[in-house]
Amino acid sequence: MTKTWLRAVLAGTVAAVALMAIPASAQTKPYAGQSITVLLPPWGTLPKDMTDRFTAQTGIALDMQTLGWDDIRTKIVTSTLAGTAPADVTEVDWSWVGQFGAAGWYEPLDGMVDASLRKDLPTDKIFTYDGKLIAVPYNNDYRVLIVNQEQMKKAGIDKPPATMDELLTDAKAVKAKAGVTYPIGLPMSATEGSATAWYLLTKAFNGELFDKDGKALFTTPDSAGYKALAFEAEALKAGLIDPASTGLKDVDIQELFKSGQITFDLAGWAGNLALYNDKDKSKVAGQAIAALMPNVTGKSRTFGLPGAVGIPKASTHKQAAAAFINWLLQPENQAECYTALGNLPTRTSVLTSLNQEGKLAGGSVLIEEAALVEPLFAQGTPGWYPQFSSAAATAINQVAKGQLTVDQAVKQIAAGAEDAMK
Repeated sequence: MTKTWLRAVLAGTVAAVALMAIPASAQTKPYAGQSITVLLPPWGTLPKDMTDRFTAQTGIALDMQTLGWDDIRTKIVTSTLAGTAPADVTEVDWSWVGQFGAAGWYEPLDGMVDASLRKDLPTDKIFTYDGKLIAVPYNNDYRVLIVNQEQMKKAGIDKPPATMDELLTDAKAVKAKAGVTYPIGLPMSATEGSATAWYLLTKAFNGELFDKDGKALFTTPDSAGYKALAFEAEALKAGLIDPASTGLKDVDIQELFKSGQITFDLAGWAGNLALYNDKDKSKVAGQAIAALMPNVTGKSRTFGLPGAVGIPKASTHKQAAAAFINWLLQPENQAECYTALGNLPTRTSVLTSLNQEGKLAGGSVLIEEAALVEPLFAQGTPGWYPQFSSAAATAINQVAKGQLTVDQAVKQIAAGAEDAMK
């Protein structure tokens, strides 16, 4: 027996004894006793039974905090500039990647997230900046048309509109025959939801916002973006959109749909179909169906707006925060977030499984539309996007209030984009 071999045996014995001395709970729950804060919008805030289960499984105390989407971004910016963490885990929207990535505000998650998980997340590329993963997508958000089929039937309409002209015709029929005062739901407040709805309608009019060199493509009357904003203004003037929409966010539009006051959720969140048909949460349960986004060509187009979770660099509990992210993306938890919150799973395997089990509301349409999802910016979301989007939301709101013409608004948005690029 050599001394080297003896030392190895003794070292292994000591290590085994030391491991036996550690409580089993500490071995399986390495971050037990730690507490983390998680800051998410309403659609990401987990129900108590899920947070309780997380704590039971990991030993990590969880403080769920909820803020509106716009307010979360403001808190992230102000907290980070002050040198503090807004939370240990926060929402990271697809539109923030360029800005946050360039500023280096978020911890790279490469190596902190299971490799098998990343292979199952096709949208994780959207949250990669300079080759580093800064957030993990948990909400597979893209836009579809969601309609109240019972209200359409009352108006004598047997199928959802496929073109923008059909949408206007159907909305007028529903208003006249089905007793729906304002059948088209669109937010027109000075918020991000109003801007993204306009981007979607630009796709619906079969156009793009910018060319490959960053030149605005929406400033002339024959452009898709111009026509999209004109459509909103005309529908509002015709009484098809509620005038109160000037003060409503996208989540407010969803509440109106659930109460039966809207027939066409024109910028519908794909996952919301489950909530709309939940009898405990909606007055129109059983009436909502998904349809492909209308397009002037008759061929649908849409774009993706996935939401993700990331860890601010200022967090003092990064490993426990990473444990939460890996837990949140487990198949059973993704499935529960869909049924409880309407968050469409980001894992391909979970989405497929739900559809095969007949649990994916509007599954065939959602999967068909998912295959048509395009990025808003082919080269990736630029760092100047937040400033541009703010300029767009403000101008849209001013058009809705009668403070700007469509022509003035698109020129103001283009000027805002140019300033943001500088």
